[in-house]
Amino acid sequence: MNLADQLRAVARRQPEAPALLAGRRHIGYGELDARVDRAAAAFQRAGHEPGDRVALLLGNVPRFVTALYGALRAGLAVVPLNPGSTASEAAHILAHSGARTVVAGAARLGILDGVRETLPALERVVVTATSAPAMGTRTWDQFTEGSEPPQPVGTGGDDLALLAYTSGTTGRPRGAMLSHANLLANHDQMAATRLRVTCDDIVLCVLPLFHLYALNVALAFPLGQGATVRLVERFDPASTLDLVADGGVTAVVGAPPIYVAWVNLPDAGRRDLSAIRVAVSGAAPLPPAVLQRCRSDLGLEVDEGYGLTETAPVLTTTAMGDGPRAGSVGRPVPGVELRLVDERRRDVRPGDPGEVLVRGPNVFRGYYNDPEATAAALDADGWLSTGDVGVLDGPDLVLVDRRADLIIVSGFNVYPREVEDVLVRHPKVAEAAVVGVAHPYTGETVKAVVVLAAGAEATGEELADFCGRFLARFKCPEVVEFVASLPHNASGKVVRRHLR
Repeated sequence: MNLADQLRAVARRQPEAPALLAGRRHIGYGELDARVDRAAAAFQRAGHEPGDRVALLLGNVPRFVTALYGALRAGLAVVPLNPGSTASEAAHILAHSGARTVVAGAARLGILDGVRETLPALERVVVTATSAPAMGTRTWDQFTEGSEPPQPVGTGGDDLALLAYTSGTTGRPRGAMLSHANLLANHDQMAATRLRVTCDDIVLCVLPLFHLYALNVALAFPLGQGATVRLVERFDPASTLDLVADGGVTAVVGAPPIYVAWVNLPDAGRRDLSAIRVAVSGAAPLPPAVLQRCRSDLGLEVDEGYGLTETAPVLTTTAMGDGPRAGSVGRPVPGVELRLVDERRRDVRPGDPGEVLVRGPNVFRGYYNDPEATAAALDADGWLSTGDVGVLDGPDLVLVDRRADLIIVSGFNVYPREVEDVLVRHPKVAEAAVVGVAHPYTGETVKAVVVLAAGAEATGEELADFCGRFLARFKCPEVVEFVASLPHNASGKVVRRHLR
């Protein structure tokens, strides 16, 4: 099956039922399916062939959904881009993926300024605005003009559906190849837990749709079950919680910063959240104190889960057990095998920590055009090395460390090398190292430890602003400490654990 076939099946079953709510707009399943048909036909008229890449540079708006499913129905692979990317970050992904079309919001066009000429594969930019604000762009309405239906392409199953870019241990973004079968397998896995939703549910989607957690868990899974998805483009704690309380939301797909912000609202407890029957947190660890306050202050039982972009994404959830457990990310969803191994890939003894290896139908096909990274992550038997270290507490997984130096800011990955490479480009910086430090709102934040060039003077704000020219905001150092020297090992490598 193609993910877009699943949408069509629901539309035929319940054409008048609401699929999307965005502000005051209601889009029914029948209308959404018709819009997807027009989008698919437009991609085909533009000369796209099955397997071509289409990039989306959009926020949480209905056009993201239409373009996503339209591209999939046309047999294309979708490359979701972070709307907060810098031009250089977006250019790298567009060049590596070979995207022929970008669908962008008008406010995001600036990201493409000055880079289009460096992308020979990029043929067109379609902007979701009433008029084309830049030369060489077309509006979405112009692009989708026409009444002919799309031609059947027969793609689905193991065919590529998404190229989801995630940073590697060196900070170089890698395109995780996810098939329709991977995404749909994760739907079946979630439906076998307390995370299941039905056509009676309204699911809050406030997490950014370019992130796979939002795309497959908060959007595609509910749509495949006939539920209604409430799209929210910008997270404001008070107004979003009001929307949840007053808008009939029954399921919340969230991340720790959302729950932290909600429990810290001075009047959070006055809202009636009794309609919520499913609340889940993922993308980063949920502090036990926040879990408890969700229960005591908001009346919410929040199930915590664990997953990766490479696993479409859900691997484990406390929704497989009797209820949330502080510190636990739960048990594997049906069909996922999990092992803990030592450095020689031998199974560890019960109770000992080990690297988490997983295998299942939701595990990705590998990294696009990167056989070395694929071979390092996936073995011949299909076991994926997650790089995370965990302990089994009975049947439940507890994550205790990360083998790599990954920093997770509000659920988004930051690799130190990527930030360090920018810092050392500053003429006043002789050497720099980056580590993650605890942050009460985002879980972690980026800290830079900097050695200045001889005789140079600089401020932390100056260096952070410099990083902002090349990196997304969440990757920029929030804390900068100046030191005389950094700790090195015998081979000259900076020892980040000493800095931590």
